[in-house]
Amino acid sequence: MSKPATARNGALTVIAVLMLGSAVLRVGFEAGPAIAREINSETPEVPKDGMAPKVSETAVEYQKLLAALQEREQELSRRESQIEERSKALAVADQAIEQKLAALTEAEETLRETIALADVAAEDDLTRLTNVYEQMKPKESAALFEEMDPDFAAGFLARMRPEAAAGIMAGLSPTAAYTISVVLAGRNANVPGD
Repeated sequence: MSKPATARNGALTVIAVLMLGSAVLRVGFEAGPAIAREINSETPEVPKDGMAPKVSETAVEYQKLLAALQEREQELSRRESQIEERSKALAVADQAIEQKLAALTEAEETLRETIALADVAAEDDLTRLTNVYEQMKPKESAALFEEMDPDFAAGFLARMRPEAAAGIMAGLSPTAAYTISVVLAGRNANVPGD
């Protein structure tokens, strides 16, 4: 080969080596500070006074939100406990009410039976007394009926056989007979008709 071609190749090689060296030096001198800047931007700055680094506003908002949610959870737990206590109290009250209702129902049934017995006994007594008045002589019965309250006397006469009642009415004074007759006639006046 000719000398000028070799010199040209040598010169190109020297230029390439110089360019490559320049690139390595640039990378070496400029890459270090760039990497340091990148690392520093990722870690929070430590203030010169030695205090903890400042937390970003977003982190503070998240902490406030978390605290509010925890407080709300505690409030809900407290309310849930109150509701459970009220439910237990209501269950106890319901049970007591059911027991009292059962006792009242039983007492009502007992009272109903007692009233029925009393009604039967009263009816038996009235029937027996009516029979006694019917068996008496009309003149003797009339003297008793003369002294009775007209409503009371009318009640007995309404229960008697018609012929026994007629004998007693015949023995009464006209005023007593009239008063008892008015009571007997008006006993069913207020009963609704067809």
